[in-house]
Order: sequence, then C-alpha cells, then structure tokens
Amino acid sequence: MSSLCREVITLQLGHFSNFVGTHWWNLQDASLSYDPESPPAEIRSDVVFREGQTPAGHVTYTPRLIAMDLKGSLQTLRQEGCLYDAGEDASALTWEGSLVTHKESPSEKNSFLKDLDQLDSPPRKSSKNSGRADTVNSQLNRIQRSYRLEGSVRVWSDFLRIHLHPRTVAVIHQYNHDGEAHRLEAFGQGESVLQGALLEELEDRLHFFVEECDYLQGFQILCDLGNGFTGLGSKVTELLQDSYGGRGILSWGLVPGAPAHSSPVKDLYRLLNCTLGILHMATNSSLFCPLSLRGSLGRVPAPPPEFPHLYFDPSLWFHSSAVLALALDSLTVPYRLRNNSPTMWQVADSLVVSGRKVVSAYGAVPFPMMHGSSLPDALSACAEGLPWKPLSTCPERGRCYGQWVTLRGFEGQKLISHLPAGAQPPTPLHGHHSGEDVLAAYLTSFYPSTPLALQLVSAPSQLMQPFPQIFSSSLNAQGFLQSLQQPHAPPPAVASAPVLTSLQSGSALDSWLSEFHQAARGVDVRRVAPSFFSQGPEMADYEEALEQLHLLARRYRDDSGGRTQSSSEDED
Repeated sequence: MSSLCREVITLQLGHFSNFVGTHWWNLQDASLSYDPESPPAEIRSDVVFREGQTPAGHVTYTPRLIAMDLKGSLQTLRQEGCLYDAGEDASALTWEGSLVTHKESPSEKNSFLKDLDQLDSPPRKSSKNSGRADTVNSQLNRIQRSYRLEGSVRVWSDFLRIHLHPRTVAVIHQYNHDGEAHRLEAFGQGESVLQGALLEELEDRLHFFVEECDYLQGFQILCDLGNGFTGLGSKVTELLQDSYGGRGILSWGLVPGAPAHSSPVKDLYRLLNCTLGILHMATNSSLFCPLSLRGSLGRVPAPPPEFPHLYFDPSLWFHSSAVLALALDSLTVPYRLRNNSPTMWQVADSLVVSGRKVVSAYGAVPFPMMHGSSLPDALSACAEGLPWKPLSTCPERGRCYGQWVTLRGFEGQKLISHLPAGAQPPTPLHGHHSGEDVLAAYLTSFYPSTPLALQLVSAPSQLMQPFPQIFSSSLNAQGFLQSLQQPHAPPPAVASAPVLTSLQSGSALDSWLSEFHQAARGVDVRRVAPSFFSQGPEMADYEEALEQLHLLARRYRDDSGGRTQSSSEDED
C-alpha cells in the first residue's frame, strides 16, 4: 500500500478517558524520533501528531486532539496551554481604571511537573533546515530520576509529558469534576449538554483540525462509558457520522477498575449508562470496543483479569489507565503504520459483518517472551491456552467470526527458529519460515476457520517516565522474561514492553450483550432510578433501545450448531 500519511483526529471524552489518553500520548511522544539520519520509524507519528508554528516562529508538534472534561478537572494545566503565549506583548496593554486584586493559592505540583517546569523551552525544531528538534520531552530524558506518582496523581494532567494545542482542551462548565453537586451522572445529561455554545465550540475545533489534513482517514474516540459522558459520546459520534460519514469512526468505551467507594445507585447508573452507550455509540461508529480492567460491567461484581507479569492496583486510575493505554498502543497500530497500512474503515470492515459493530479486545501485557529465545519458543510455551486476558470484560468462548491480531515489540528477538540443516523441528511452529506464518499457525490451532488479519511490528512501546513501574521482577529492561536474576539486586526499570493484542468479533458477545439486556430489563427504572430520566431519554425511547440491544445480541448467535448461554433466553 501507499505510504501516504492518512491523518487521524482523536477525541477524549471524560476524565478516565483522558487518563488513558494521557498515557497513550506519552507513549507516542516517547517513540518520536527527530534525527533526520535515522531510518524512518515503522509507525508514522504524523498520523496523530500535527506540525504547527508559534508566533515566534518555533515549529511545534502537538496531538491532533480534542479533549473534553468537567469544571475543576484540570488543576495545574492551563486550558489554552503555553505554546502560543503572547509573552511580553500582553504586558504592554495598559488600564487606567481602578484595579482589584484577587489572590488564590495555585494547586501544588508533584515532583514530575516541577521538573518539567525547570526545562527551558517549549517543543520546537532547532531550525527549519536542520530537521532536528529539541523538546521539553526529549530534555526530560536527561533528568535521571525515577518518579513514584501513585500518591500524587489527582487528575490526568499530573502526569502529562506533552504540550497541547490551544484548541485541544474543552471544559464543560455546567458540571463539576469533584463534589456531590452538579455531577454528570446520567446518559440524558450528556445528550443534553452538547448544544448551544458547546456544540459550536466542538464544531469549530473539528473544522480547524480537519482542514489541516491532506487525507483524513477518520476519528478515534475515547469515551467514558459508565457516566453521563456516554450520552455526550453518543451525540458526538452521531455528529461525526452526519458530517464525515465517509471516514472511519473507531470508538473505545472506557470504564475504570472497581472503585474504592461504590453504592447500589452508582452501580445502577453505570449499568444503564453502559447499556445505552454501547448501543448508541455502536450505531454511529464504524466499530465500537469497550475497554476495562473490571471483571464485569454489570451490577454483579467479578474479579479483574490477572496479568501474570504485572503488579498493579486495579482501583488506582493511574495504574489501570496505564495498562489499557499500553494495550491500546498495540490495538491502534494497524492504521498508524508507515508501510502496508490499512485504513481505519478497512480494519472495521474486516471485523464488522452483518451489523456486528461491537467487538471485544484481549491482550497479553506484556507478551511472555524469554530474552534470547524465538517466537516459536514463546508460542509453544502457550500451547495449552492463549496468553491474552480480556480487556473488554468479555471472556472468550464459543465461535470467533473474525479477528485482528497485533504483536508489537519483539525487537532483538528471533521470529523463526534457525535449525541446523536436516534437523527435525521440535514443534510444527518451529518449521515455519516467517514470523507471520508462525503466529498465523499458532492462532489457527485455536480458531481453525476464523478469518484472520495480522500485524507484526518490531518496535516496542517506549515506557519513559512517568509511566508507572508495575512490572514483575521476572522481566528485564526490555520487558522480556529473564532466566537468571540476581538475588539481591534491585529489579531493572522496564523501559519497553512487547505486547500481543486481539480485536475479535465472536459469539461470546451474544451472551455478553444479552446480560446487559436482561439486567436492564429487570430493573423497574421508574421506581428505582426516576432521576436517571430527568433530562431524557423518554421511557419509550429507553424501551426501544433495550429491544435494539436484544436484536444486536442475536446477531452474534452461533448458528453453526453450537448454542451460546443466552440463546435459550432469546424467546423470553
């Protein structure tokens, strides 16, 4: 395929989505290369980054991003950023009238943000001709310091490495981030908020980023799924579908891990928001995938997935968002590649068949590969079961209709087994002659008749500060398993990690969606949650949505002879 840059615009809607997005952008920034003499990277940064210029002539690199959040959610981050400050020109303005000074103590910055403040310049190229660049983020690498921010991260800007464009951050002032009053809790509230000035502001920002693109391939949306941002996300995807219907719209519904403080009412609201959000966002998107480290999105709690080589607190947003961002960095690789890159809608079309727009995600974070071994060795060690865990609270079972698998970060490892001439391969996997054939053969043994798309990318995700060190001591600095460990030596900081991910459409989504339908249908919402519908939707619209969700679940039914758990309930 052509190496033409196909730009992507990202939207982040909600506080947890901005947590995941911040980690994701930090990962993108850590992989940027400014050396014109180095070979082109496998992943094109200009797919998601834009190049601009400050009034002073500095060339800047900022995300092609619109991020929405609530009043009080930014803390130390300036909404307009600092790249385009007027500087001394602003101080030249004079006012001859009386002045009243109001003083307010600024929010305390953590050690990471204080170090960022000490660096001397915004991101810029050193000159227009050299092609080289010196950025705040590259300067940060010179500070040899390890940050432990678990106790100091309150909001997503507390660990943001990069500068944002002035048109990126939009604040919804009608609702508060903190406190119990004026919270964006219900689907109808989110639907109602996108009108008037906020709608005009969103459309203005979209036009700004779209008009800069030479070949816009589409939008990737990160949206909170368990609160009122779900309604906002539904309206945003509807707007994008109406205005840019020929582009890809890939939506990721984010739900944080099990909260430390919950209640039956909050659990009910989360269930109803997820139920309506999954249906509406899937309807208006090319593809919709929920992402969460919860064991279940329903009202019944379930233990979170266990990753063998990670030690993290699922209830700590700084941790759970880091794991999801690392997986998302692999899941979004296909349409960000420099060569042989499919478009967003091609990725969606390969999975979305017969109206099955909801898919589930799975990931091996990190992929368990021994340092110095080969891909056949690593996969043979996983012959008894797939190495990945659910990232969408949807366990694998039943039939898989299609999947897209990405292996990223095997740099320095062997993709095939180099056997002596005439030697018998120890397993069939060791007899293949390319990494793609090895991985395809392994997956075919679990999914014999499933259409399969593969992407293998050598470069790993770079885990620079302040990515949390949530990895086990069994990993070396490159994220590979190490056979020998020094008994008294501290474990090395993991600076990169191999990741294996899968996007799937399968019959497991039949029972998963049906569980939402059954749980929501079993609630007397008029009695239990009347305030949920205070700003919409109407009860008739809600009942129609439940029926549409039921029909969507039936599209995933396995008609090949096997029946899923929910199939017996279809005639209820």
